[in-house]
Amino acid sequence: MTRHQPEPEPQRQPEPDTGRDPAAPAGRAAPAPDPDPDSDPAELPGGAAVEAGGIGLKGPRGWVFREVTVEAAPGSVVALTGASGTGRTCLLLALTGRMKLTEGEARVGGLRLRKQAAAIRRTAALAHVPGVDDLEPSLTVGEHLRERVLLQRRYGTAPLAALKAALRSPRQRRADARRVHDEALAAAGLDLATLPKGPRTAVRDLERLERLRLCVALALIGRPRLIAVDDVDLKLSAPLREEAWALLASVAASGVTVLAVCGEAPAGLPGDVPLVVVVTDRATGARTAEDPAEPAPKADDTDETEKETADALAETGRA
Repeated sequence: MTRHQPEPEPQRQPEPDTGRDPAAPAGRAAPAPDPDPDSDPAELPGGAAVEAGGIGLKGPRGWVFREVTVEAAPGSVVALTGASGTGRTCLLLALTGRMKLTEGEARVGGLRLRKQAAAIRRTAALAHVPGVDDLEPSLTVGEHLRERVLLQRRYGTAPLAALKAALRSPRQRRADARRVHDEALAAAGLDLATLPKGPRTAVRDLERLERLRLCVALALIGRPRLIAVDDVDLKLSAPLREEAWALLASVAASGVTVLAVCGEAPAGLPGDVPLVVVVTDRATGARTAEDPAEPAPKADDTDETEKETADALAETGRA
């Protein structure tokens, strides 16, 4: 008597990886996971995209800015322009995770601004924001650079990156620090040999554009994905304004996104660097560059708005 043998089950072929969540509806890709908030900014790819929709910040005296929308790809220059007292600096600080939003949501480099502000602060560096990261006039250029390198080595790296650095020899660590120092100076276009006393030149003796270059170099030492610059064109002549925007365009061309507060946005940037213009306005919070301009606010209104901005700076969280 012959016993019937069961037929073997057919082997299942593995499904090809389509990058789509199996639980997601057909035809719709799964959303990209949030970046690791503990990762080292230097190890993340490229610049940081900025996506904000309907964000606003309210202080004790009312709204500082409201209804702001920003869409900027990595490696873009975002010009935040408008009249003085319309919340430009507060918007700059909010997008870098240093002021708390009242409404709306935004993502910077894929990180959610409301829930991951600390991680955004590690990837977004401030460069020349008066009242927040002022330079010490009595210190020299070289002292500022050495201080920033030491602070970056001690506090500005992720735990894993700090462990890797600790395993290197002192000679290798000094060489790495020197390389980062030189790369930041080159990216900012700051030649120490052209300064009156070289690296021993005091900050108080720098011209305004030279001070801007130093601030950008200090910010780039941390290898951020985004830098923020306030008052780019303040008290600069037309030729110097062109040099300042050319500097920021070159930084953006290297892949770092740039947020810049200015009195007047340029018509374009060298090298076809993407330019996004956000015009802040007292009545509506912000409008696009294509919207018609509204009458300038009266002097009393501007003074009142500046008080609201100052109150917001004092009351909202800042790192």
